Amino acid sequence: MALMHEPTAPYHSAQDALRVLESVARHTTGVTDVQLSRHTGLSPERVTTLLRMLRREGYVEQIAEGAYVTGDALVRLGSAHDREEALHDKLQRTLDRLRDSVGAAVYISRYVDGEVKVTQYAAGPATPAVNEWVDFRYSAHATAAGKSLLGQLDHNGRRDHLSRHKLARLTSRTITSDKLLLSRLESQPPTVPHLDLQEYAIGTVCAAVPITAGSSVGSLALSLPIEHAHRLRRAADTLNRNAAPVLLSLTI
Repeated sequence: MALMHEPTAPYHSAQDALRVLESVARHTTGVTDVQLSRHTGLSPERVTTLLRMLRREGYVEQIAEGAYVTGDALVRLGSAHDREEALHDKLQRTLDRLRDSVGAAVYISRYVDGEVKVTQYAAGPATPAVNEWVDFRYSAHATAAGKSLLGQLDHNGRRDHLSRHKLARLTSRTITSDKLLLSRLESQPPTVPHLDLQEYAIGTVCAAVPITAGSSVGSLALSLPIEHAHRLRRAADTLNRNAAPVLLSLTI
């Protein structure tokens, strides 16, 4: 399966953050932001922004005289015996914070063995999760997360998925034409969030952005009740700007 995506802003941020992390890891006694800028070739402003994110995520810690060393979160993710549990916990904390900052339920979805799978989510009383009234595996054509995942496949990958999953009409807004859906997916710029405007469920709107690490296709999505539809695009922009920590955790 080939991927058809251009690097997005979260991808670039995650790659830059990895460069900073690698440099910090090499300097076991600590390294300053000025040295990091020199070692990585990134501007001082860029390094400062990345270090703020890395400190918040627990990947680096600041010690005496402004130097940075590897943080506990990175140590846990680098440990083989509990990596899966550590990654789950790390992503959950990041999702919980993201849920609060965008004011919406948020979800991580992956395309695994030809199927859409929601692997983790964060919701709450004020930010309810979508009611999965139709299995997400069979409704990729109608959900923002599903469309984001399909949009990252090549043409043959999309056709293969549609050959196995009939485009059922879930609401009056659902796209049920293979030709129309493929056309929409092909014309969608990778940096623009995919939207679901009551295509999956009446009363719910969603947005999703790609979080692709290597050959693994992923998506970060949010959902809002229809009465908050006016917040959708701004929330989607916030989601996109804050996707880098999620992508970074999946990449490390």
